[in-house]
Amino acid sequence: MLSKRAFFHHCAFCMAGAYSLDAFSRDGVEVGKQSNFTKLVPAAEVEVSALTQYNQMLKQASDKNALAPDNHPQVLRLRSISKRLIPYSYEWNPRAKDWAWQVNLIGSDQINAFCMPGGKIAFFHGILSKLELTDDEVAVVMGHEIAHALREHARERMGKSMATNALSRIGGALASVYLGVDPRLTDAVAAQGANLLTLKFSREDESEADLVGMELAARAGYNPQAGVTLWQKMDAANKGAPPQWLSTHPSGSTRIKDIQANLPKVHPLYERAGKP
Repeated sequence: MLSKRAFFHHCAFCMAGAYSLDAFSRDGVEVGKQSNFTKLVPAAEVEVSALTQYNQMLKQASDKNALAPDNHPQVLRLRSISKRLIPYSYEWNPRAKDWAWQVNLIGSDQINAFCMPGGKIAFFHGILSKLELTDDEVAVVMGHEIAHALREHARERMGKSMATNALSRIGGALASVYLGVDPRLTDAVAAQGANLLTLKFSREDESEADLVGMELAARAGYNPQAGVTLWQKMDAANKGAPPQWLSTHPSGSTRIKDIQANLPKVHPLYERAGKP
């Protein structure tokens, strides 16, 4: 018979093994843990700032008659695709269940799309018309942008910036990454949030968003192979140079190679999901 100490040790080992099996048996892509720098910035404050900026953008677009109405065919199309993607976002970020998701279309020729913290999605007409995106390609683009919000890349970038700026005057700033949010730093959130609409992500962030976005699309029943055709179109439209919304992204050829390498991980998800 096992002693109490041996019994609990045995149970702990079994539980650890169970978690390990779950980790190894998970279908889909593999990405690292979220950066601890996100802990420097309260998620709720970032999302409030994003909502304010998103609403300001919508108002400006509306004032210029550039905000597509709710019954616009492309708006209906985008929202239909988003409804299929969003339920698969919850595994990546539990907060996503409580986000008031929005999807809007801006009447601009820019090749642009984004998802701000809190699930605020916008597509520009140019990316749909100039690239003649299929539904599968729209799902890959949307999945990529949603992935940035789920993985809280904006919050991470803000945290890194705040830590860097505060390090010279607050010696313990980096320690708060592990110990919690330093209240002396949170006042800077509003100022940092002013750049949410134009925030640039690192190449690592972009590569991660590619993988997570591809998985979201596949689980929702959209062909992840569309990531390849998307980048072929993107390269052709921009003669090898990334458009504004992808200025910090890896090159198209690199992305295509990475997408193709990860297709075996997500294609079974697409096959099981069935077509929309």
